[in-house]
Amino acid sequence: MVRTNRVTTLQFAAVGVEAVAGSTALERILSAMKERSAGDWPRTLQDVLVGSFALAILAAISSCKSVPPTVAVIPRTTGMSLWEPEHAGAEAAKKNMKVYWNAPTREDDVAGQIALVERVIDRGYAGLILSPDQTLALMTPVRRALARGIPTIILGSSLPLEPGGKLSYILSDDEEAGRMAAMRIGKILDGKGSVAIMGIDPDVAGVLERVRSFESALARYYPDIQISEKRIGSFNVPFEQQTAEEVLTANPRLGAILAVTTDATRGAYSALVELHRAGSVKLVGCDQDLLQPLTTGEMDSLIAEDTYQMGYRAMEMLVAEREGKTAPALTKVSPKLVTKDNLNSPEIRRMLALTGR
Repeated sequence: MVRTNRVTTLQFAAVGVEAVAGSTALERILSAMKERSAGDWPRTLQDVLVGSFALAILAAISSCKSVPPTVAVIPRTTGMSLWEPEHAGAEAAKKNMKVYWNAPTREDDVAGQIALVERVIDRGYAGLILSPDQTLALMTPVRRALARGIPTIILGSSLPLEPGGKLSYILSDDEEAGRMAAMRIGKILDGKGSVAIMGIDPDVAGVLERVRSFESALARYYPDIQISEKRIGSFNVPFEQQTAEEVLTANPRLGAILAVTTDATRGAYSALVELHRAGSVKLVGCDQDLLQPLTTGEMDSLIAEDTYQMGYRAMEMLVAEREGKTAPALTKVSPKLVTKDNLNSPEIRRMLALTGR
């Protein structure tokens, strides 16, 4: 009778663990345990082994079940402050999700960003929030993520892929950004003079939309302001500075510069300082990587993407998707005009992730 009880105890423990684990390999091990005669081990040793084994596996399984699902947030780069608010927004909205935040250190490292997306796909993450470095190059990895059933939200600039299913877009309203820049430059130039456009990147759809909108609004509302120069940009600040110096030298009466990317903004600012024309030539930048010159008057204003709100909404959508809700195909987030006067307002500080600094 004692032998039977000991066998029953061993079988009960093994079957209980089987029911929780559901692992084929584990089932084979436990089956072998049940087939062993209870007399093969001393009773005390048998009880200790069975209890310890069952508790260890139950603890391991419980630990695995408690790991939160991971969402990858991959901005264009970690090398500029534009994307730090996106990280803060995603963290604020994650609820029971875990955020994996990573990106190339340079915005022109397209291969590095593709490799990160591929890693996310191979690890089977619960979601992907991506700000593509280049429109065409990121299409294939995004398609692969969607084929693997990973909900994907594109931030910043759209891809030539129709939204729907597990693909959604949260975009900065670049048409509004261009209009906003035109109205600002029209105001600070009193409706007359000349402006140069720096940093035009044909590979980024959002940048092209900003430029088109700027030209359209300027022609409509301020026809006496002429666009004297339009220059193609790059991801290289020294190149942007050299280009801006050439434009400034060739146009001694230039009234303003619109820099439509972060690198163009930095390059134009450095050129203005180098040529001692900061402040006299009004600089309106896009993206929020330079703030100090706003306080000194060396830069007039910034058209800032609200990447905090974009990251927050993207994470909200992925949380809702796991609850069975359908995400909107397209969401547009309005940019904000940042000047010396409103830089320290609560709204702007939250948007730029400056709270607590």
